[in-house]
Amino acid sequence: VQLQASGGGLVQAGGSLGLSCVTSDRGFRTYPLAWFRQAPGKEREFVAAINWSGRATYYADVVKGRFTISRDNDKKTVYLQMNSLKPEDTAVYSCAGDPRDSNWPYSGYRFWGQGTQVTVSS
Repeated sequence: VQLQASGGGLVQAGGSLGLSCVTSDRGFRTYPLAWFRQAPGKEREFVAAINWSGRATYYADVVKGRFTISRDNDKKTVYLQMNSLKPEDTAVYSCAGDPRDSNWPYSGYRFWGQGTQVTVSS
């Protein structure tokens, strides 16, 4: 299964960016999805997740209140709206789907997309 992320770029601190992740997988609407990020020299970290219906969302404390995850099952797309961006949000952002372990939403995803770079300047 391929997940294709897009929407990254360069933005000033305090600005906004929207990321998208699309797939052709017909099973898309049956599983949770998430966004992760990895900054240079750091481990990959959980950012946000959403259940299959879109009615339940989860966020890392560092992005809570600033980022919003959503999904459109008809379009097979998951989104991440990022507001009030900070330089420490600079990272490669990747989408993931179909978690298979009890540590969901934080790990265990079967499918991963390639990353998209987000750079926030101060």
